[in-house]
Amino acid sequence: MSVQFGVDHLLLLKPSWKQLRIGMLTNDAAKTCDGIPSRKALIDQGFNLVQLFSPEHGIDTNGKDGAFMKDGLDPITHLPIVSLYGNKFAPEATDLENIDLLLFDVPDAGTRFYTFLWSMSYFVEAAAKYNKKIVLLDRPNPLSGNFDLAEGPLLDPAVSSFIGRFSIPVKHQATLGELALYFNHLMDWKADIEIVKCSGWKRWHTFFEWGLPWVKTSPAIQNFESCLLYPGLCFFEATNLSIGRDTAFSFEWIGAPWLKVDTLTAIMNQVLGDDLKIEPLKEAVRLKVKEPSNYKAVMNGLIMLKLIKDIHPADFIWAPYPTEHNKTGEGHLSKLLGIPNAEKLFDLPLKDWLQQLSKLLRVNHWRQKMEPFLLYGE
Repeated sequence: MSVQFGVDHLLLLKPSWKQLRIGMLTNDAAKTCDGIPSRKALIDQGFNLVQLFSPEHGIDTNGKDGAFMKDGLDPITHLPIVSLYGNKFAPEATDLENIDLLLFDVPDAGTRFYTFLWSMSYFVEAAAKYNKKIVLLDRPNPLSGNFDLAEGPLLDPAVSSFIGRFSIPVKHQATLGELALYFNHLMDWKADIEIVKCSGWKRWHTFFEWGLPWVKTSPAIQNFESCLLYPGLCFFEATNLSIGRDTAFSFEWIGAPWLKVDTLTAIMNQVLGDDLKIEPLKEAVRLKVKEPSNYKAVMNGLIMLKLIKDIHPADFIWAPYPTEHNKTGEGHLSKLLGIPNAEKLFDLPLKDWLQQLSKLLRVNHWRQKMEPFLLYGE
């Protein structure tokens, strides 16, 4: 039996609010388990959607990473779209004048710097601010809900941004429904939240156990392999290496014209070979996770980054990563990793660096913090 998403359960219900004027934050990656866009399925079932909101990459999920997304008209429902990755992150009072209830259905990639999570947080905050009920249609975390796989660092508020708003781990192992409840409590928003749970999902399940085809969540997360590697390879955005964006294998390889491929492959096989299959290419190494159910992506990604920096001292540099909401692109590694002056960490000798890494990755109390808000069993 395959997973059923929150939207699939909502379609079987007749909620009292079905005919209220509904504003929905969603995109094309949010589909029913039968592959129908959530917003279309809901309208076909008589839900009174009157306004759409879109996250980063736009309603069609095809917008370039970090690019300004403008308002528009949805080609599927012909409803107006207010972009929440353009001039603003959250709906304003004028956007909600003719809306009675907010509805959220957007998939997640299980990683702190994947921005759909933070669009959700602003949407819940707006619901509280403007006294609107919010209904969140939950979905499983593709990286599983196994808290033994949660990896830090926890975000330092000093480097809070739209790729890390609150202090959670890089790999959080929660669903967006669970995090919505946690944020509502943490920030004392007092939002009126209803979570429509998914079913058929246990916390140890990764995407492979869902029994459904992968749906591209954004241009660079085209398959589950890229989703698995993303929490560790995204740190390379802050360097002069490529991680395959705008190719068919984004977040599946690391490359640069100066990469010492044979040397790097040999060392990576020695250090990381238990977790990864490492394939040498012309100017890159391609990666494949051996066992998705216990892969520590952040640890492996940071070790790869340290190895490449140390092997190529004359060629490796830290680089800015400009986006719509960090126009200079400065401080990108600190924002991703969640600690100030993150580059300095990589100047440590390897032995000291490994000790520091071990401390940073620990999130011993994270499950304890989340426990009151967990919706799914083991």
